[in-house]
Amino acid sequence: MVSPLLSLPAAIAADGLEVAAHYGSPLPEQRALESGNAILDLSHRGIITVGGDDRLRWLHSMTSQDLVSLRPGESAETLLLDPNGRIEHAIRIVDDGERAWLLVDEGSAGPLAEFLLRMRFAMRVEVNDVSDQYAAMLAFDGGTAVPVLRAADSVIEWHDPWAAVQRGGTQYAIGEHPGSAWSATQSVLPRSVLPRLAGRIVNGDTQAAGLLALDALEIRAWRPSLTGDADDRAIPNEFDWLRTAVHLNKGCYRGQETVAKVHNIGHPPRRLALLHLDGAAGELPISGALVYRSGESGEEKPRPVGRITRAARHYEWGGIALALLKRALPADALLEVRGGETGADPDSRTGETIAASQEAIVPTDAGATRDLPKLKRL
Repeated sequence: MVSPLLSLPAAIAADGLEVAAHYGSPLPEQRALESGNAILDLSHRGIITVGGDDRLRWLHSMTSQDLVSLRPGESAETLLLDPNGRIEHAIRIVDDGERAWLLVDEGSAGPLAEFLLRMRFAMRVEVNDVSDQYAAMLAFDGGTAVPVLRAADSVIEWHDPWAAVQRGGTQYAIGEHPGSAWSATQSVLPRSVLPRLAGRIVNGDTQAAGLLALDALEIRAWRPSLTGDADDRAIPNEFDWLRTAVHLNKGCYRGQETVAKVHNIGHPPRRLALLHLDGAAGELPISGALVYRSGESGEEKPRPVGRITRAARHYEWGGIALALLKRALPADALLEVRGGETGADPDSRTGETIAASQEAIVPTDAGATRDLPKLKRL
């Protein structure tokens, strides 16, 4: 479903999506988005509603966040995990008193709705995929964008909780968090009003920003994304996602054993890190590009220590990227990235070698929070 905002002047579509990657000025769009003076089109993502008296208790029983006490208008983030603790769906949830609105990434609404319908049993719930009726738009607080969205018949707003550790959560990152000023809001609008919203942007009431702008701001704020950063082995502990999406003291849910075991007595097998990229090469690594310790990429069979999940050119910080690295890799190790290498065919590497330094998001010693006594051996 092609977004009406894709008809705005200079709009360039994102690869494989029917929304804009940018509108001709990616770096100024970042500034406008961060200052609250631009709207980001997320109409390619999915929206599910869950009605019925048992909706919050039911969702609480299956996902990682405490949702039983969620008040009308209050926003939360939760994860649906598989039995081994791997992330299947990232869910942004807000309840309006009658229905819970679930905002999910592209390609997730259909499979998630199908799963939820199978899990109803005798619960008083009603699940509907309303992605063809409603669309999400994102804006930051403090500028012209949020008022324009509210005036466009916004149905509900989801306020991203990433700015602070949520009740029942914890943070692996040490020191001041770069996401502490994060103020993103997603507004749900009827799709019928999107042409009128595009008209207000053309008239100069606010601006538009593309997905490239959001990528850059999320990377700098260490904000994980399911479609951007996770793979089929990802667990929440690897992304410091326990700060907003996991309640460590709630009752049992699918995948809880893995999350609790890694947090209490183990360590995440991988850790998310921010990479500051050398700009001399003038290019950014592609998603999936392999990461090596500095000086090893020229060896006959170098061993990768991780992979790039997302990379962007930030308007202040230049080239930056998120990478999933081996946990044991020292946090001060200098790294190299092959710009066009994804690991599918190591003999067909392309692109320049890009030097990189780390900024730890998940420390090497994350986890093992319980000091268990050692048992005497016979």
